[in-house]
Amino acid sequence: MRFVGIDIGSEKHFFAVMDSEGRVTKKATPFGEDDAGYSKLRAALGASTDTLVAMEATGHYWQNLFAVLVSMGFAVAVLNPLRTRRFMEVDLKRAKTDAIDAVGLARFAYEKRPASTPLPNEAGLELRELVRHRDRLVQDMGDRVRQLHRILDLGFPEVAKIVGDLSCTLATTVLLAFPTAKAFAKTDITSLAAMKYERRTVGVELATKLIEAAERSVGQHHGAAYQLQARHACEDIIVLRSRIASLDEDLSATVKKHEIASLLTTIDGIGDTTASRLVAELGDLTRFKSADALAAYIGVVPSIKHSGKKTPSSQSISRIGHANLRAKLYMPTLAATRCNPWLRAFYGRLCASGKKPKVAMVAAMRKLLHAIYSVAKNKRPFVPATAG
Repeated sequence: MRFVGIDIGSEKHFFAVMDSEGRVTKKATPFGEDDAGYSKLRAALGASTDTLVAMEATGHYWQNLFAVLVSMGFAVAVLNPLRTRRFMEVDLKRAKTDAIDAVGLARFAYEKRPASTPLPNEAGLELRELVRHRDRLVQDMGDRVRQLHRILDLGFPEVAKIVGDLSCTLATTVLLAFPTAKAFAKTDITSLAAMKYERRTVGVELATKLIEAAERSVGQHHGAAYQLQARHACEDIIVLRSRIASLDEDLSATVKKHEIASLLTTIDGIGDTTASRLVAELGDLTRFKSADALAAYIGVVPSIKHSGKKTPSSQSISRIGHANLRAKLYMPTLAATRCNPWLRAFYGRLCASGKKPKVAMVAAMRKLLHAIYSVAKNKRPFVPATAG
């Protein structure tokens, strides 16, 4: 059997080959991320029989090569870079190059024999791209709102207390027309009250509050540069808000068509976005041996450090796992502890027994993952087990 290690780069990759005895039969060789480079790799590897290829999930650069190798019949194991790095640190190597890493990956495949990674279906890939694209849009939205906050702190700091969320339609409508306190003070109550947003008008009461606050505002920066930044931020927020809403509709439609994703929404606290994220990031949830394995993969497990006579006074959550997914599950778990009677009771029992709220929340997240795994495994809607 042969073991191939491929170190992934943005424009150039390296591959090395080991035989069944652990001898390097092909030194690390570079090849490009193009047709000529792939042809060079195909010619060097030959037949796909009795060959295991190991590569790291480096950014997005591995995806084309992975798809091509799988289509050629190769067994390809996509590895967590943390796992391979810890493996290579055992030999205390002082140097790290792409060529050395390719050989190290081949040796990892030879010694560990990792399981091959299945090629995800097209629907799953598209769903993952949509979910991650939505995350980027939400991040951009947050950046623009923070930028608008900064400008208003300089030109009209009182307005945020009156209109509330600066990303809402009311805020962007009035601030696009009047980006500073001086601009508000120059208008009249009737004109401001007649402004429309979402089939509603600002109204006399709110218009009066805005103008009175503008006349007494402590904001001192009303120049053209500040007005321009405020208007640009409002315009960007409007565009991003529309895109996120449209993307949410696409995700909801996709969830209805996906068997597992639609079943996950039967759990109170799991909406269309969270169900899409779980399917997009985890793929086939039944590939995990148990719900505990799923929780360990995400990292909802304690990090126990107990040696000799030293007994830690507290424990933290493990840092190893899918940190991004773990962070995105916090708000759904929080919502579930409030609207899901089954999980609310579990969370309440932990708090009543003296557990700290954050500790109880992590335990509730793990409990929620058990429910998610059960629904995916049995392919049936969620039915909570009630106490007798």
